[in-house]
Amino acid sequence: MNVAGSLILSIVMVAVVLIMLRNGRLREKYAILWLVIGTLTIILGIFPRLLNWAAALVGVVVPSNLLFALAILLLVGVSLHVSRELTILEDETRILAEEVAILRSSVERLQRESKPIQPTAGGAETASAVPPTERRK
Repeated sequence: MNVAGSLILSIVMVAVVLIMLRNGRLREKYAILWLVIGTLTIILGIFPRLLNWAAALVGVVVPSNLLFALAILLLVGVSLHVSRELTILEDETRILAEEVAILRSSVERLQRESKPIQPTAGGAETASAVPPTERRK
């Protein structure tokens, strides 16, 4: 891919991230990472010799190997971050499911204990022996 193609691809990537951020399809904390990556790719697209300079500075013979190594490190970092977020969400989901089960049990117990008063034809009120859940059917 030539320099113009990589530059156009980088600009499109930044534009897509900004559109997703504006539409609420991407959260800010994730957008920052992708905007930094997009900006760095735009800079490398404008100044392709920077990769050669960085490779020589680090001691990598082939500049594309430096780019691949950085991409692999980035992907490992993103994967680790997503795994951490998934663990947090699983814990929150489990806690919420437990709380819903406890609340449902409490509601059912209260419904069984309460005997609603129902008016009769003569105007007197009597307690119904049928639980509220059975009366709805």
